[in-house]
Order: sequence, then structure tokens, then C-alpha cells
Amino acid sequence: MPRFETTRRVPYSAEQMFAIVADIEKYPQFLPMCESLKVTSRKDDGVTTHVVATMGIGYKAIQESFTTRVVLSPKASPPLIEVAYLDGPFHHLDNRWRFTDRENGSDIHFFIDYQFRSAMLGLVMGTVFDKAFRKFAEAFEDRARQVYGPLGRVGAESSGSKA
Repeated sequence: MPRFETTRRVPYSAEQMFAIVADIEKYPQFLPMCESLKVTSRKDDGVTTHVVATMGIGYKAIQESFTTRVVLSPKASPPLIEVAYLDGPFHHLDNRWRFTDRENGSDIHFFIDYQFRSAMLGLVMGTVFDKAFRKFAEAFEDRARQVYGPLGRVGAESSGSKA
């Protein structure tokens, strides 16, 4: 079962980074392999927001889509985003983000564990997905740079990847 986990220190607040990752409708603009994203439901109870969305992914001639339930918990300590797999080419997919404020920025923790249903698809896409997931944290940091500027609103320089 492929699994990837990393923590990055970034020059943006936990709140700023949470907002970037929570803005799932923008993913096709900057996220590796994400070609489309459609939100099919959104419910906000004042504490958490539950979103069901279908993401279209592609690499060369291979096109797939999968549906997940995303739970956005901005008021949790630390703020948390949890992604639960509902339907698509995976046997399972578990994805979590944690955002922890630090002096002059925040730590962004990214975790993903997944397994394709089809062994053949796993062979074809496994290496590609592994490389893409390794670039996810960087893609979100690049997006924050576009939205908030190179030093963020907290005015620090990035110390890069810790893992």
C-alpha cells in the first residue's frame, strides 16, 4: 500500500494555508494531475464543513475520476482537513492535512495512504501517483505564494521541507 507523509515549514499562517487547501474548486488550476473537480454537496454546521467532490485526474492516455468526502475543520486545534474515499479506482484512500502555527509561519503536515483496486492500474499509475503526491505540498506552497505573496503575511522566509 503506497503511503506518503511529510511536514513542511512555510512562511504563511496555519489559517492561510488551511484556506488554500480547503479551496478545492481551485485544484485544477495548480494541482499535479488534477484535470477537473466538481463539488456535488456542501454542508456547514458552523464547526465543520462536509464536502462531497469528484476529482478527475489524468496522466498521458489514462483518465480516472474518484469521489471523496472532505471534512474541513478550521476550528479544530490544530486545524484539520480529512479526506475519506467514497468511489472510484481505489481500494482505499486516506488523506489528512494538519496546520500548526509556528513562529514566522506554520507547519503543514500532509499524509496519504492509498491502494488501487486494479493491480494493473496500480502498476501503471503507482509510480506516477507517488511522484505527484510528493509534489502536492510544494504545489500548495506555490499556490500560497501566488495568493499571499512570497513572504506571506507573517513576513518570514521558508525553511523548506522537513521530511
